[in-house]
Amino acid sequence: MKRYLMSWETLLLALLALELVIFGAINPHFLQPSSLLFGTSDFVQVGIIAVPLTFVIIAGGIDVSFASTVGLAAIVFGIANFFGLAMPLSLLAGFATGALAGVLNASIIRLTRLQPLVVTLGSLYMFSGIATVLSGLVGANGYEGIGGFPESFTALGYAQVLGMPMPLFVFLCCATFLLVVLHTTRFGRLVFQIGQNENAAKHSGMPVFRVQLLTYVLTGLAAALAGIMLSAYFGSARMDLGSATLLPAITAAVLGGASIYGGQGSVLGTIIATFIIGYLQQGLQMSGVPSQISSALSGALLVLAVALRHGASFLWTALPVRSSQVN
Repeated sequence: MKRYLMSWETLLLALLALELVIFGAINPHFLQPSSLLFGTSDFVQVGIIAVPLTFVIIAGGIDVSFASTVGLAAIVFGIANFFGLAMPLSLLAGFATGALAGVLNASIIRLTRLQPLVVTLGSLYMFSGIATVLSGLVGANGYEGIGGFPESFTALGYAQVLGMPMPLFVFLCCATFLLVVLHTTRFGRLVFQIGQNENAAKHSGMPVFRVQLLTYVLTGLAAALAGIMLSAYFGSARMDLGSATLLPAITAAVLGGASIYGGQGSVLGTIIATFIIGYLQQGLQMSGVPSQISSALSGALLVLAVALRHGASFLWTALPVRSSQVN
């Protein structure tokens, strides 16, 4: 029991509860069930990306290119629909784009031995440039969107499942699946072991590249899913759909417990952190705080999360030593 009370996830839940109380006191409308429930449609796409991104970070990597992959996959999906491809094939084209982006990132990292941050930062700009060129093929220059989607598709952006908004339902389903994968399967154990010591994993015969490749592909697929869902939500596919997900998604993964050095992380923590970040931005907006300040606070939260995580790890290791010295 003590183990769960002292866990990082419990601390995050307490932080989320405190956040809700504070913003509820500032603006009572913030705590209305409809506001809390349907307001999630504005930020759960961040969580859809942040959860598989947690896999990448635990395995010792990083991927910042997902912010452009969201827009690129949406543009490919929109172009396929524009040229009359059937909806299932258009969706397949969008998801294939996300998967290929993950394969490309993992392969370049493997072949060049460059730092994942350097490679994926380059991919971030490359994917954005490709999306710009492709959008120009159908006359959607700049940040104009590609519309003309069937009404049945755009209705999904505002549909409800079991009383929940469709985006929230999709996020919870994906997060639950990946939670089981990370914490109960052999693949999940390999992700942790590779992140803790990649060289030892290689010498032990573990499929290091295959596991890391799958983590990047999962993140690419999640980015494509987010791009397609945002296209339905806004009624158009745009190359800038993922521009606002970069900092929040990384913050959610790190705040959720993923160590930037690899080997540690929690899907449950990332899920809770997604709601902390999402409700923080909503609460600040409903309190009349400018969006520029909320963005600055998100950056500060990322720095604070890293500091708190490492401080907590040091404290948990120091406490037993002190207690034994007292005895």
